Amino acid sequence: MKCPYCEKELPGITCPDCGQTVPEGANYCMYCGAPMREDLEAPVDQDPMEEDDLDLENRVLCPDGTCTGIIVDGRCTECGKRLEDHLEPEVEAEDESADKAAEDKAEQNSAEK
Repeated sequence: MKCPYCEKELPGITCPDCGQTVPEGANYCMYCGAPMREDLEAPVDQDPMEEDDLDLENRVLCPDGTCTGIIVDGRCTECGKRLEDHLEPEVEAEDESADKAAEDKAEQNSAEK
């Protein structure tokens, strides 16, 4: 198996179901989805359109600009951070900049007098 970017040979193992080579240490075959270890179960085929738990119209996206998760039960499904963890630094930064602006204005007023 070769790296698609640098063409370097990567260690791989052969899938027992489809015969394709997958990266060494993989849990599942990336071609057919078969488990690569005996202690893993085969993934259950589920039609994404039957998913009742995911409300696409009312989901809350993770506010972290680099994360692709959604907020479920107050936590991001990808990065694991709480929604509040993402919001607090912005509020503090706004408060600090407002305080700084007030201080600067007070200094200007005292300098003018």
